[in-house]
Amino acid sequence: MLAREFFLAQEFYWVNPAKLPTPAEWVAVRRIRVKDAVNLIWWFGKTEYPKADNRKVLQPYSESMKSLIRNGYKAKKRPSGHDISDHFGKDNGGAIPPNVLTIANTESNSRYLRRCRELGIKAHPARYPESLVGFFIDFLTDKGDLVLDPFGGSNVTGAVCESKRRSWITCELNLEYLNGSLARFEDGPLLSRSTGSLPHTLFTEI
Repeated sequence: MLAREFFLAQEFYWVNPAKLPTPAEWVAVRRIRVKDAVNLIWWFGKTEYPKADNRKVLQPYSESMKSLIRNGYKAKKRPSGHDISDHFGKDNGGAIPPNVLTIANTESNSRYLRRCRELGIKAHPARYPESLVGFFIDFLTDKGDLVLDPFGGSNVTGAVCESKRRSWITCELNLEYLNGSLARFEDGPLLSRSTGSLPHTLFTEI
C-alpha cells in the first residue's frame, strides 16, 4: 500500500546486537534457533529522487584504507571484473556507509526511563536508539527542515531533531507516552489530561 503512494528508495537493515533472545520458546527454551536481531527499515520518498546526501553520514576510514590513501593506489581491474580507477585512493573525508546499521539499543538506565519510574508512568515498550534516528535525520534533512513523526511513542525523533536544529511535529494517541516523553527535553509540567496539550517550550517554531 505504501508503494502505491510513495517510491521505495532503499531498504536498510538495523542490527541490534543487544536484542533479547526471541522468539523465546525457540531460542531460550528449546534452543533450536538463534535470536532475531535484524529489523527491516524501508526508506520511501515522494519522488524517485528523494532528498538525501550520503556525504553527511560518512564513516571513518578503516586503517587499511588510510594506508592506501597515504601510499597511493595503482588503478587496476579487480578479480570481480570491476575496473577501479585511481580516484579510488582519493580522500573524500570518510567511507560511504552500508545499508546495514549496527547499533545496540541499550538504554536501561537512561534519563527517559528514570523519569518514567519517578512519575509512575509506563515507558514506551518499543524505543529506538537516538543514533539510529540521528543517522536518517543527518542523511535526509538539513538544519531548519521540518520532520514529522506520525507515531511519536517516547518521542525520540523530537529529541534528536532538537539536538540537530530541525523543526518537528509528532503525533501520539497515548497520553502516558507523551507525559514520559517530557523527560527527553526538560522537567516541565505534565500534559493536561483535559486537552493533551504540550508545554509550548517543547516546540521549535515552524
